Amino acid sequence: MNRRLFLRSGSLAGITLTTTGITALAANSTNQTNPAAAPVKDFILEEITIDVLQQQMKAGTTTSVAITKLYLKRIAELDKAGPRLNAVIEINKEALTIAAAMDKERKAGKIRGPLHGIPVLVKDNINTGDTMMTTAGALAMKGNIAKKDAFIIAQLRKAGAVLLGKTNLSEWANFRSSRSTSGWSSRGGQTKCPYITDRNPSGSSAGSGSAAAANLCTIAIGTETDGSIVSPAAVNGLVGIKPTVGLWSRSGIIPISATQDTAGPMARTVRDAAILLGALTGVDSEDARTAESTGKYHTDYTRFLDAAALKGKRIGVEKSHLKGNSPIVGLLKQAIQVMEQLGAVIVPVEISKSINELGDAEYTVLQYEFKDGVNNYLKTAYGNIKTLQDIINFNLKNEAAAMPYFKQETLLSCQEKGDLSSKEYTEALAKSLSSRNIISKIISTEKLDAISGITNGLACCIDLINGDYDTGFSLSSPAAMAGYPHITVPMGLVQGLPAGISFFSNAYTEPALIGMAYAYEQASKKRSRPVFKTNLLG
Repeated sequence: MNRRLFLRSGSLAGITLTTTGITALAANSTNQTNPAAAPVKDFILEEITIDVLQQQMKAGTTTSVAITKLYLKRIAELDKAGPRLNAVIEINKEALTIAAAMDKERKAGKIRGPLHGIPVLVKDNINTGDTMMTTAGALAMKGNIAKKDAFIIAQLRKAGAVLLGKTNLSEWANFRSSRSTSGWSSRGGQTKCPYITDRNPSGSSAGSGSAAAANLCTIAIGTETDGSIVSPAAVNGLVGIKPTVGLWSRSGIIPISATQDTAGPMARTVRDAAILLGALTGVDSEDARTAESTGKYHTDYTRFLDAAALKGKRIGVEKSHLKGNSPIVGLLKQAIQVMEQLGAVIVPVEISKSINELGDAEYTVLQYEFKDGVNNYLKTAYGNIKTLQDIINFNLKNEAAAMPYFKQETLLSCQEKGDLSSKEYTEALAKSLSSRNIISKIISTEKLDAISGITNGLACCIDLINGDYDTGFSLSSPAAMAGYPHITVPMGLVQGLPAGISFFSNAYTEPALIGMAYAYEQASKKRSRPVFKTNLLG
């Protein structure tokens, strides 16, 4: 089943960071740059990491307020002007106040952890109990001010992060139409890929992907049901972690699926993603699924970063991704060589075909769970929109503004479904969850430590008339349907567009996957900063 039917899916201690002056920071970075073109403008925080920012704040050469101001200026220059990436849907009016409070705590000797004073952007389907709206990009939800933070936002604040603002997304997390364009929402408009700006940054966490790639923040948070973290991460040259469902709480997040939904980190390095992952774990009484993480979650995943983690590991690589003459296949083969040089044993496996046969069942599950979940969320939302039918009615009444390019056939199909006691739902759920047996059997039979392959194809051209098109590769569905962890890491560029390599395995294997992803990242160094080309030719 075409996934577009429902989703899209080094030490720099010597550098002084201030709000004035531009330093060639990226030239000293361990991250690879694209030699074909120069960035729109030099940026003092280009490709900066959490660790470097902490070093500078500790040394007193910069502050959280100064860093936050630099990111706000960057957003104004690149997101709202310049290339007009349109990745940020709303700036947090309280960002500088939070930053100042974190600076005051630091001066008093209180450091909350590695995220203390670090600016973060979050997707606009996650509740923040402040002045910002939570709309899932929908005009129908405009004005929805959450009464309290989602659990993961409360954890983010507790960790000392600066909530910089919210990112645009594919409206309703790309669950509105079968011919939607990823990165477009009726509230936020079209988000662009910062590598080539006539391309979309994939969905549904399009804004988080574009923003983190373009250095509009230090790190970002996305959400995924099937591919919506790993796809935009891969397309935007990022590390994306879709955690095991239950590792991060989903309470306070506008849902699609209770079975498959999770939020997760999107960052420029594995280390930064691991830092954010650990900070937001925890058992939440409002999300029963998190109880399963008891004794399995960690608050510090950086201790699993190991450059030798691939030595002796058996990695199953999807057979179908090794065929054809696509340049991405060539990147995968290069990645395999890197893993073999690090001591990994590569085992060809076939998983996509078996999982794809479950696609219709998965879609049925999502239709039922979306209707149930959204209706429950809307009961406590601000405003007159209280049901899925209200959303549908609003869109019809405001069609010119809410549905100028594509309609809402997915919403309509969900509304037609019954409740979660339906036989159609329970049978579809059982079939969809058989993905767990498929994955576990392959892992057990082949004695694998992880399954790998091309995360997905390259960024689509923005086409608001026809919508997204099939880019030929996808490895999001197995882990998504099973609720298992999935990490994507930059694998290289094709004509200036990034591609990612995936690693996934059984539930709560994040420590091992992070180690393997880090080992590959450190050996390959394939992250390239965007160059903001207007089209493939220039």
